[in-house]
Amino acid sequence: MRLPLPEQLVAQARSYADGTAEPATPRNAATVVLMRPGSDGPSVYLLRRQTSMAFAAGMCVFPGGGVDDRDFDASVAWAGPTPAEWAARLGVDDEHLARALVCAAVRETFEESGVLLAGTSADDVVADVTRDDWEADRKALESRQLALTELLERRGLVLRTDLLGAWSGWLTPVFEPRRYRTWFFVAVLPDGQRTRDVSTESDQVTWMLALSAVEAVERQDLFMLPPTYLTCLEVGQSTTPDEVLAAARGREVEMFMPEVVADGEDFVLSMPPDLEPLVAARGR
Repeated sequence: MRLPLPEQLVAQARSYADGTAEPATPRNAATVVLMRPGSDGPSVYLLRRQTSMAFAAGMCVFPGGGVDDRDFDASVAWAGPTPAEWAARLGVDDEHLARALVCAAVRETFEESGVLLAGTSADDVVADVTRDDWEADRKALESRQLALTELLERRGLVLRTDLLGAWSGWLTPVFEPRRYRTWFFVAVLPDGQRTRDVSTESDQVTWMLALSAVEAVERQDLFMLPPTYLTCLEVGQSTTPDEVLAAARGREVEMFMPEVVADGEDFVLSMPPDLEPLVAARGR
């Protein structure tokens, strides 16, 4: 979806382009497109951010957030592709960063949806994480009183990194005061687990067909940043969540930063070339 940018934003972007203003340093982040089968394609789990939030206020987003220093802990119990393999998938040179991004993706998903991508071995996934003792752990993780490594060790679990797929990478435009370098992952809701409205950063959560979310944004019933909208549009082209996950296994992420470009007499944000046909097909 291409909405014309306000003149003030275009002028702000120009000030960065000509060197008048200095862009903010991006923070590394991870977000997870959590999916389950729907009546007509994959459904995705969405959170609407509190209107008081400094970044993306009132926007519908996937579970996610910034990388924490403790996400770099190399002693974390691990199953699935190695950090070096993840580095190749995520398009980073540093396997320590790759490990941290995967840990942040799992941690933030648990913190913001109550879903934990971990098991007692590489062959199973923990089924019930809704009891009071699990909720206490989730809150301790969210408040940084507990590290993910400590949680897994105490409960005899390993990180099931094979349940994640690398999908895309988005860098906030230079003209934004808060910037993130965000890696998008995909994952299927594990059998026996269920999402819960637990995030303190959101005021509403919902499961919605990916393409229904796209249509709601186009009607302006929902509001999303372009990466979220485009991800829903792309994921919605598949018939099942497993099909999305299978497609992710063949991907290597290339970080994309939207720029202000001319569109006739208007100015819009650019998008990855491979997504242009999907947007054009919707007549937008």
